[in-house]
Amino acid sequence: PPPRHFVMATGSKEGAYHRFAERYRDLLAKDGITLEIRITNGSVENLELLNEESSDVLVGFVQSGIADPATSESLEALGSRVGSLDIEIHDHGGHMELQALRYAAMISAMTFDQAVAALARYRSKAAPDLAAARAALLAHVGWTEPDEEAFAQETRIILAAADFGKEVTTTVIWLRERFEMDIRCVRLRPHRMDGGRLLLDIQPLIPLPETVEFQTQIGAKQAAERKERAERHDLRLAFLFGLIERLEGRSAPHRDRTPSPAGVLYGAIGKAGFSINYVVKRSVSRLELLIQSEDAKQQLRRLSEQRTLIEAKFGQPLDWNEKENARQCRVLVEIAGGYRSPKSEWPALQDKLIAQMERFDGVIRPRVAALP
Repeated sequence: PPPRHFVMATGSKEGAYHRFAERYRDLLAKDGITLEIRITNGSVENLELLNEESSDVLVGFVQSGIADPATSESLEALGSRVGSLDIEIHDHGGHMELQALRYAAMISAMTFDQAVAALARYRSKAAPDLAAARAALLAHVGWTEPDEEAFAQETRIILAAADFGKEVTTTVIWLRERFEMDIRCVRLRPHRMDGGRLLLDIQPLIPLPETVEFQTQIGAKQAAERKERAERHDLRLAFLFGLIERLEGRSAPHRDRTPSPAGVLYGAIGKAGFSINYVVKRSVSRLELLIQSEDAKQQLRRLSEQRTLIEAKFGQPLDWNEKENARQCRVLVEIAGGYRSPKSEWPALQDKLIAQMERFDGVIRPRVAALP
């Protein structure tokens, strides 16, 4: 039968090890087991007490990596961290989510080789076997060869406790909904049965079992949306960088500019609050004079006094866009074709935009310069 009384070596009375020991003492007391807390100088002294045959210390907190397997063969580790799965077990939750997030952040930054080295050191600090650790890790993730791009991209966090405080559950729900993090709460409640048998009641709390399938569907939809956004971002920039390359050798205000992630290539036109821009959308692109100032409407109206002459010189009608209650006004022209056009059509579309911009700039620039 297990002992009804034992001694645990902790650390200073103000330290985390001592607080953990007090929690264990309270939990064990419910089953009639007395835990005596032994205050020490920390991990090194705890390890010495555990290895000393005459010591009455049965359990102690020891920092990972301190014990030498060659001299501590009789000791058993009762807790550790495992690769891509971080499990935090407490009696009431505490601040476990903060500690788990730190572990998850460290794991997510690891390369496959770093994980192999960490596993090898964990198995044997004195003689780490990298080959065996590599084989075990590959088997664990179901790979035949390492895939650095896929490794540690998604880290799952499971918090386990006898109960959870409101601050923990609120944080977990927020992390799941706001940041789409795979973090869960599992309640573990032990029950002593007649005859001394101990049963463990395991209940998932967040997410609830009945919502898992629905949330999985939502997660798949959100993943598809994230992929679409990333592809859209990459295509926009690729199109505009291609346009910049085709400006090589031309004296254009956009040649040495960097496009914005929103798909806009801004160009100066020599007046504060005004810019002349390329804007690329999914299936349509545009050239625009953008006015951003407190007197944007007044400036647009002054410019529009020459609208007939400007459009005649440009060779086609322009859209004079004045928004109510806004500091932004535009003069623009749209051209069919955008970043979702076949890439084989991009060069012709880019050349068309450049030719139109040269005419647009030539007509608009002197009129803007003449504004007060």
